[in-house]
Amino acid sequence: MSFLWMLIVGGVIGWLAGLIMGRDIPGGIIGNIIAGILGSWLGGMLLGEWGPRISDFYVFQSIIGAVILIAIVSLILRSVGGRSRS
Repeated sequence: MSFLWMLIVGGVIGWLAGLIMGRDIPGGIIGNIIAGILGSWLGGMLLGEWGPRISDFYVFQSIIGAVILIAIVSLILRSVGGRSRS
């Protein structure tokens, strides 16, 4: 049951981060889950453990980490997609 909650909460966090950034996350639902889980890890590394917690995710850190992750991925995809091919 804990793994299912992790997927659900990770997906919601990734979805919220996508709304905040105003960008769609590549990969749809799977992309949201990955962004939420990796964002949670990144936010925890940067900001520590404090605030409300849902299913092992600290909410504020997770959302901030997911927003940072989406910004980085967007920059990478934009730079890769912007190159002209000869």
